[in-house]
Amino acid sequence: MTHGMRTDTHLDRLNGPRGWRDAAAHYALLPLRVFLGVTFIYASLDKLTSSSFLKSGGAGSIGDTMRAARDSAGIPALVDLALKAPVGFGYGIALGELAVGIGTLLGLLARLAALGGALISFSLWMTVSWATTPYYYGNDLAYLMAWIPLILAGAPYLSVDAAWRARRRQRSGGYS
Repeated sequence: MTHGMRTDTHLDRLNGPRGWRDAAAHYALLPLRVFLGVTFIYASLDKLTSSSFLKSGGAGSIGDTMRAARDSAGIPALVDLALKAPVGFGYGIALGELAVGIGTLLGLLARLAALGGALISFSLWMTVSWATTPYYYGNDLAYLMAWIPLILAGAPYLSVDAAWRARRRQRSGGYS
């Protein structure tokens, strides 16, 4: 019995998509990148421009939100840690979301940005939305799952990372 070897798989992928199915597969993660990037930038700006969120107490504040979630959290120790400095934690989340969103949209250190997005989503799932029942009504778990393909694939096209790779390949004579 002989085994055939496909020789077109790698070369065609490196040179770009050939047909509409290849193009669809090639760009499949782009809508996810755009959605998560825009959503995290929006969430960040919403927090940073809110008149009540970045306060330790009061309606709509990070402090009251965390105190309300404390007893039903999956990991109450995370909430306790956040409650030591709720305003600082709020700024950390907001600035983290901004960095993740920008990195994801631009494809700048895309895997690292996606990992950051997954960690933010995981922490919010384990604290604020843990008690949501049934579990699929809570959006933080869905966001966590949405980050996984971007952690695995990064941003291989239409990205700063892809431009850097192409530049390295060009400088090294095509071997990178």
